[in-house]
Amino acid sequence: MAFLDISDLQKSFGPTRVVRDFNLAVEQGEFISFLGPSGCGKTTTLRMVAGFETPSAGSIRIDGRDVVNLRPNQRDIGMVFQSYALFPNLTVAQNVAFGLRVKGMPKAQIAARVAEMLRMIHLPDLGGRYPFQLSGGQQQRVALARALAGRPQVLLLDEPLSALDAKIRVSLRDEIRAIQKSLGITTIYVTHDQEEALSMSDRIVVMNNGVAEQVGTPYEIYNRPATRFVASFVGTLNLIEASVTDAGAGTVLIGDTAVALGRSLAGRTRVTLALRPEVVSLHPVEGRETRLAGRISDVHFLGSVIRIRVRVVEAQISLDTFNTSDAPPPRPGDSVSLSIAARDLMVLAD
Repeated sequence: MAFLDISDLQKSFGPTRVVRDFNLAVEQGEFISFLGPSGCGKTTTLRMVAGFETPSAGSIRIDGRDVVNLRPNQRDIGMVFQSYALFPNLTVAQNVAFGLRVKGMPKAQIAARVAEMLRMIHLPDLGGRYPFQLSGGQQQRVALARALAGRPQVLLLDEPLSALDAKIRVSLRDEIRAIQKSLGITTIYVTHDQEEALSMSDRIVVMNNGVAEQVGTPYEIYNRPATRFVASFVGTLNLIEASVTDAGAGTVLIGDTAVALGRSLAGRTRVTLALRPEVVSLHPVEGRETRLAGRISDVHFLGSVIRIRVRVVEAQISLDTFNTSDAPPPRPGDSVSLSIAARDLMVLAD
């Protein structure tokens, strides 16, 4: 049995079902991200694991113990909130020690544990400060230390970095992942930021309308999306409509160009194809034998990368190319010929 086992979980608020038939088996030490748009049910699912919401149906087991009927403080869970939720009238050290004092831990052990936590979050000398004297990133570190001080079995993080600026978010997410790995703590991380989920997770649960549409590694989610929603929500995606000319052989027509997909399209006369920007080239590339004629519609300078949008038949295809000082990007209106490989075209489900 998995360390954290969620089976047939459901939650309704009145007539509205916000989580439907949610199942997930998490191994000890795994880092799992719940990824999805606002209102998809990811935070509600996290709150049910934490004990802040009662499931309408289903079970939640931690290390073999059913915790559905236990209060939050009986579940051995650490929680980090989006809003930090630090006590403003307590110092950093007192905030970290709060849960340990509630548990009745001896003062000497509390002092040692607090010092250990502050070293872990790289704030060893700031124990005497108050939350208002810290930056947002430092406050979130303190919230993380407080959640981990009691050495919980499971760590839950509800969009902890959403209020921080971009540079601090990148730095802090690396720190969170490093701390999680060093402690080996089972972690569930809620986010709507696909880059966070892809860079931090062992596995990702992509949620939509209360359902887990796909569970897989970042590689699987990005390169082998199971549904149209997953394909379009995770990463930038080009969608190309094509007509089927030979369903058995898997041949389609994109504009005037025939493309052999090498997979059966039985029963279909039209398909939607998906293509990532990084597998499209402006110039001939070995292994990308399919050529699509188009005209550049937009050029966006993004620093090290230049994103180019090309009109091909009725589709807008985006591609990324590296910025080099000796090769200026093409201009809108230029005619180009794109290179792609048939194997990189994903056929989306109807």
